[in-house]
Amino acid sequence: MQLQGAGREAPRRLGYVTMPDGTASDRGWRHFAHGADLGVCGWGPTLAAAFEQAALALTAAVTAAQVAARDKVEVTCEAADRELLLVDWLNAIIYEMAVRRMLFGRFEVRIDGCRLAAVIRGEKIDPQRHQPACEPKGATCTELQVAQDARGVWTARCVVDV
Repeated sequence: MQLQGAGREAPRRLGYVTMPDGTASDRGWRHFAHGADLGVCGWGPTLAAAFEQAALALTAAVTAAQVAARDKVEVTCEAADRELLLVDWLNAIIYEMAVRRMLFGRFEVRIDGCRLAAVIRGEKIDPQRHQPACEPKGATCTELQVAQDARGVWTARCVVDV
């Protein structure tokens, strides 16, 4: 399965992407294939925006349906570096999905060094409406990368076991 964010084609390079109306978007997400697993990648003008977009890619791996921002959950993570912080962040979302039986579609991330605090919003899974395509098991260190390019665009990517 290979999906792209908001119906856009996968960018040839990470960073700015041309939208259907011809304008440039400085944030977005995409999936990339990796064997039986799935890669998620988000990018944005800030590190927090790239993490938010990677989380949207994670949700889009589960459902193509719109996810309502009905319920709020607070999440905190801390790691030794930004790459491990991304893995911890995605795993925290996967944990919340599993224990709360929810999907999340809105992410408000704050990052201070290697500490992350977020408010994530979503709703209980409705199998008929959401039609879950897979169940994420965990974010991995495979193809793990968090970096800022010369234009200042941040990218955050890794492979998720599904």
